[in-house]
Amino acid sequence: MAYAAVRLRGLVNVNPDIRKTLELLNLTRVNHCVLIQKNPTTDGMLQVVKDFITWGEIDKKTLKNLIEKRGRMIGDKKLTDADIKNSTSYDNVDKLSDAIISDKFKYKDISNVKPIFRLSPAKNGLKSIKRPYNKKGSVGYRGNDINKLLEKMI
Repeated sequence: MAYAAVRLRGLVNVNPDIRKTLELLNLTRVNHCVLIQKNPTTDGMLQVVKDFITWGEIDKKTLKNLIEKRGRMIGDKKLTDADIKNSTSYDNVDKLSDAIISDKFKYKDISNVKPIFRLSPAKNGLKSIKRPYNKKGSVGYRGNDINKLLEKMI
């Protein structure tokens, strides 16, 4: 299972441990998204930075859309099916997204690909970025509702 994590808050007056954990997750700027494989290590890292990011399980349709529209190669070129076919054993984005969701392949293992997705701010804005998602806010774990947020940001 793969998580999509999106950074929502900046780093002014932030604990150095949180700053370092965000760097290790490649979440260096606001509205950047990364794909993270679910394991106990990453679960612990997500709990450390839960007040600065939101995350949840990404579905195949949203992942395919994210890779097609926001996937970039080094040099800021769009990621195409030809690039995927040349650097992986998968033919197209559809098969690649299946493999990523089923933990058979990691997105960052594609050669010359940028491991982050630069997203635009959410259409119609976010709720409070200081409250957790389960208390009418935006940060923290949101489960399958991450797909709705990503659609608003793609």
